[in-house]
Amino acid sequence: MPIWLKAVALGVLVLAFTLLTGAIDGGVGVLPGRLFDQPVYVLANALPGLLLAVILLALTRRALLSFGLALAAEGLVYAVNGLKVANLGTPLIPADFHMLGQLDKGGLHILGAYLPHSPWPYLAALAAIALVGALWRMERPLLARRPRSTRLSAGVIGFVLLGTLLAGTPAWARLYNGRMLWLEPWSASSTATHSGLLSALMIYHLQYGKHDRKPDPAGARELIARNGDALRQAMQAPPADGAQPDIVVVQSESFFDPRILNGYQHANLTPNLDRLARHGISGALHVPTFGGGTIRTEFEMLTGLSLRYFRHLQFPYLQLNAKVVPSLVRTLRAHGYETVAIHGNDPSFWNRISAFKAIGFDRFISQADFPASATNDGQYMADRGMTDEILAQLRDSGPPQFLFAISIEAHGPYDTVPADPAARDAIPVPAGITGKDRLELQNYLYHIGHADQELGRLAAALARRDRPTLLLFYGDHLPALGGVFQTAGFVDGGDMLGEPGTWLLVDPRRAMTQQHVDTASWMLPGRLLQAAGIHDPYFALTQVAGPQLASLTRAPDAPPPPEDARVRQTDREMSDVALLRLDGRLDALWPGERLTGSTAADAPAPRPDTHGVGAAQ
Repeated sequence: MPIWLKAVALGVLVLAFTLLTGAIDGGVGVLPGRLFDQPVYVLANALPGLLLAVILLALTRRALLSFGLALAAEGLVYAVNGLKVANLGTPLIPADFHMLGQLDKGGLHILGAYLPHSPWPYLAALAAIALVGALWRMERPLLARRPRSTRLSAGVIGFVLLGTLLAGTPAWARLYNGRMLWLEPWSASSTATHSGLLSALMIYHLQYGKHDRKPDPAGARELIARNGDALRQAMQAPPADGAQPDIVVVQSESFFDPRILNGYQHANLTPNLDRLARHGISGALHVPTFGGGTIRTEFEMLTGLSLRYFRHLQFPYLQLNAKVVPSLVRTLRAHGYETVAIHGNDPSFWNRISAFKAIGFDRFISQADFPASATNDGQYMADRGMTDEILAQLRDSGPPQFLFAISIEAHGPYDTVPADPAARDAIPVPAGITGKDRLELQNYLYHIGHADQELGRLAAALARRDRPTLLLFYGDHLPALGGVFQTAGFVDGGDMLGEPGTWLLVDPRRAMTQQHVDTASWMLPGRLLQAAGIHDPYFALTQVAGPQLASLTRAPDAPPPPEDARVRQTDREMSDVALLRLDGRLDALWPGERLTGSTAADAPAPRPDTHGVGAAQ
């Protein structure tokens, strides 16, 4: 074949690949019809695949096979993206690829449940594999075997370009940025719709994938000084009466109050939550995720750090390399507490073994440590088993305890068969919710009904203890019920990605003054320490300066709430504080005795990290 004809053939394949990529993507900015009026959008989205095709062509010499394999690789990315959008309402982001390392650590069990149940996608995959095999055997090479220099040069250039792109080399930001393409930093969905999914992945990878902004110590000092009087008052408040309380925290999987959903305004689906709220502090809880990403809320609760200030930490347990992370756990250890994490799942999933060690837990009780009586209800361990383990761990003597329990019964997907299908089917569903959405909603309500029952049982058991106990209960995020939420809508007319969950803090042995407080997950540890009579300057600052920032905590793709200039200033200063705290540079900024008074001398001797999962590295 003449060289000019080969060039024409390659040009046709490049054009066809670019148009097919846009057609698969389906975004308004990269549709094939936009090639002539928005060429940079269409070509930028296809460029990673084209570079892969060039590398494969240099290796195989077969054009159809090379471009077909590259298109298949793109198709796999788009298929995974479709699953995420269907279940979580948001497209892929670069941090999602950290999940690949979790597939052999319990991740396949959880993530595999979201795969299609129909055989057709798998048959299509097998057909694609068969086609690749046929092309390999039947297609005549487009490029000659010798000389190799041209193929080698093209392959090396393609490899370098693709490698530097995936590595996030800054030079690529000249193409993948908000000036050349469409970028909405707060909305991966909008960015992917206009610039294409592959371009959006590259934009977020290059713009936000590596570094947070550098903190300004002056901003942190300003926030501390402006709140100095309130901080001194908080730090010098008298400690709680009597012995330090044991603290039990329950992070309830996907729990929210269904009454925020149209059709359930007057329902009585969480009677124990309602009863306990009349004797404690409760309200709406703003969290940094929707439908999944439990560790985002968990990280905020355990550290008191808002992920809004750490753009690169989409999945903090998988991305943090620090051996010591400042946390609520370490603060409680410094006040003599034994700290224990409890979770009825594979301990390596989400990298919790290493993460909990860095955060400071003494022990981590996971799935293998539970007794045989802790059985599943549906796909995961029933909440009853977790309650049993909490009560088994509590002691009536020795140092005070902090137990952090993570439930899993109500984890999606919600199309599995529960232990009592008749009870599930009896749950009422608002008009208009039918078919698959109806089944999923009933399954979800069935499981959070158990969560509410176990909350009541746990509170009753704690009330009978001789030792005082504080109980904090909250939901990590709303469930992935996008079809239900879109059909029914929320009472306040809000977007599902921005709707808050719920939280509750009670002393089961005595009634607290009833309060309704809307807050965010990263402010919960400060609220908990305040109730326990434990003073810490950082967590006190989150209480005196943070409340106006609570509603800013939302899922990554949620529309931002309105804010004024004063909120923006406080938000930026709190960002400086958080960044300095994680870097270990915040302690130098506190005004010493002028702030803390004598509270440091009153604290019990700290417990060194010498054993268990919290052992020093």
